[in-house]
Amino acid sequence: MAPHTAAHARHTAAPAPAPDRRRAWLITALIVTFMVINFADKSVLGLAAVPIMDELNLSNSTYGLISSSFYFLFSLSGLLVGFLSTSLSSRVLLFGMTLLWAVAQLPVLAVASVPTLLAGRILLGAAEGPAASMSMHALYKWFPPERRALPSALQIGGAALGTLIAAPLVTWLIEAYGWRSAYAVLAAVSAIWALVWWQAGHDGPYDHARTGTRTRTGTGTGIGTGKGDGPRLPYRRLLSTGTVLGSIASAFGAAWALSLSHAWLPAYLRTELDMSAESAATTISVISGYGLLLLLAISPVVDALKARGVSSRWSSGAAQSIAVCVAACAMAAFPFIESTGARLILIGLAFGTIAIAIPLHYMTTAEVVPTSQRGAVFGIVAGIGTLPGLVAPSLTGHLIDAGETPAHGYTAAFLTAAAVMLVAGLLALTSIRPERDAHRLGLDHRPAGGAH
Repeated sequence: MAPHTAAHARHTAAPAPAPDRRRAWLITALIVTFMVINFADKSVLGLAAVPIMDELNLSNSTYGLISSSFYFLFSLSGLLVGFLSTSLSSRVLLFGMTLLWAVAQLPVLAVASVPTLLAGRILLGAAEGPAASMSMHALYKWFPPERRALPSALQIGGAALGTLIAAPLVTWLIEAYGWRSAYAVLAAVSAIWALVWWQAGHDGPYDHARTGTRTRTGTGTGIGTGKGDGPRLPYRRLLSTGTVLGSIASAFGAAWALSLSHAWLPAYLRTELDMSAESAATTISVISGYGLLLLLAISPVVDALKARGVSSRWSSGAAQSIAVCVAACAMAAFPFIESTGARLILIGLAFGTIAIAIPLHYMTTAEVVPTSQRGAVFGIVAGIGTLPGLVAPSLTGHLIDAGETPAHGYTAAFLTAAAVMLVAGLLALTSIRPERDAHRLGLDHRPAGGAH
């Protein structure tokens, strides 16, 4: 047999990855915990907003700037680390990120001031920018494409769980021991997780980019369908597909609401709805719990629809798009509702329903990207999709200060958010067509007519 023929045979006959279900679910549990800590870190400034603004005598605009500073390097680091993921293991990347989370909480403990708040948030944003995409990338290495819906939902569910847990606990720390105590505790928790991950976190058997193996059901060149890794493609082609662009639009709309919920929702509940710190924390926990329930409910539905032959355009593409549109409508409505109960329900819809979009935009993106390039494209999607965090909190602060009253400023901010989210959701609905785009990229052998 000729050398090149032998090499080809070795490639095509590569052994299927040996699954380790116990290890896969251990990694899932660690990554869920990673996301819990991630969102607790993000939430701490918003939960401590009122005492910090009172102690440091901050205007709404200055506080908004500090909130937005979290995103100064967020998108850029997501892009850079996405490309690094093609050569560095997920074990190393997640370990390094989490250690930086711990360090980022320390400046404000030394000196509480605007510069140290800015420095800490900028460093934290740089370290957390790649967190969602890279932890999802690490998770995908432990599950074949046809079994990723539930792990994906659990990973993103860790975000909702993070807020669900963080809101009451961090609020209790702030009320009982001062807002600095919350920063100290989160620094310690991040460092502990990093040490545990270093011992237990390893790349899984479905890591094609590093092992050259194929999915265990794979025989072709498809991606996201259990059909192998396929060729490497120019990033320009991948990023210009309607599916990737629509997934970015979905992420963009969800991120606008998410950044508002972290930066301004606690302050809004306390100052405009006259809630106590504990009541505001409970409300935020309920909203997060609603988002978590949606995540857990949507994953089996998506799996069942795909098992019945429903295209990804409708099973996962339409679901995320409609979720963003529903959240947008609720966002536009609740400032004008007088009834407290009805307003809180709409607030829950506005800030909780977007949870569906976050795992699903990764799933639709993964279906049109070769596995060896998935981490980089996830980083790009996350980097662009989270740009609202750079704008929304700061813009909201300016609108509140510029409004006739703070209530008028909040209303303008929420209507702006609703408009952005509605446009983003509609763009995603019309653009996401994974089967069609995978076929056009040569990643799937099904006829183009079946892609619609």
